Amino acid sequence: MKVLVTGASGFVGSRLAAALEEAGHEIRAMTRRPEGYEGPGTPVAGDVGDEDSLRTALEGCEAAYYLVHSLDDPDFERKDADAARAFARAAAAVGIGRIIYLGGLGQDGDQLSKHLRSRREVEQLLGGTGVPVTVLRAGIVVGHGGVSWEMTRQLVAHLPAMVTPRWVSTRTQPIAVADVVRYLVGVLEAPEATGRVFEVGGPEVLTYLQMMMRVADIQNRHMFVVPVPLLSPQLSSRWLALVTDVDLATGRSLIDSMTNEVVVTDDAIRSVVPFEPMDYDEMVMTALVERARERRQQARDRRGGWLSRGARR
Repeated sequence: MKVLVTGASGFVGSRLAAALEEAGHEIRAMTRRPEGYEGPGTPVAGDVGDEDSLRTALEGCEAAYYLVHSLDDPDFERKDADAARAFARAAAAVGIGRIIYLGGLGQDGDQLSKHLRSRREVEQLLGGTGVPVTVLRAGIVVGHGGVSWEMTRQLVAHLPAMVTPRWVSTRTQPIAVADVVRYLVGVLEAPEATGRVFEVGGPEVLTYLQMMMRVADIQNRHMFVVPVPLLSPQLSSRWLALVTDVDLATGRSLIDSMTNEVVVTDDAIRSVVPFEPMDYDEMVMTALVERARERRQQARDRRGGWLSRGARR
């Protein structure tokens, strides 16, 4: 099947493109800079702010994965809504059979954060022109390079003692990025998934504090935690920007969402794409190993660069 993957150089998209290609699908990898793309599939120019470029990118594809968001922009709600409308119009114009979207968990009856409300709005807008949409809703996705995971890892690494706001007691259901990708590939190959909304998560429901403590235990670190219930989301995001490399706008959006419980309430996906997802410790260790391998490769590349420069001298 010929498939377009938006966000093909991103955290989920790069892994998804590789998995789809391995499964035998023909991949078009949409990027704003195709000349610099080095991942799986055929790079194709596309920008969600340019509807004509989207039509060109989508032409000839049978399905499309929508993995685009503007979380690092203060005006992300408007930008993401405009992008979803443009993508829906372009998909309908070229006759795409299905859109697959990775959204966020959270109960509609709750007072959802701006981030989660925006994810829901994008779900609706993608289907606004009549193209069937399959939605996977996930909570925290754990994997090397993911913003939520990096936030957790860096907090544990940098803060042996931590003043914690109220949101660390919120429950979530983390899932490994490899398992998210497995579900994304699986629903493409399952006709019964067309037009449905699925909730995906790992086998454990944990609070954010429990997640951090488990990461600390795995790395043989000790954390001393002092709860401060009055620490606001705005102050929390500024504190986060000081001790991690998560930018202020993204940090504020993520922390706002951490006040919402995000757990799976419907496991219908398990009958459509049946497998056993990783437990939390396994997904953490997988992410840490991947990070260590990348750092070793970067060190080898630097040494190779130094040797090459020395030889030229």
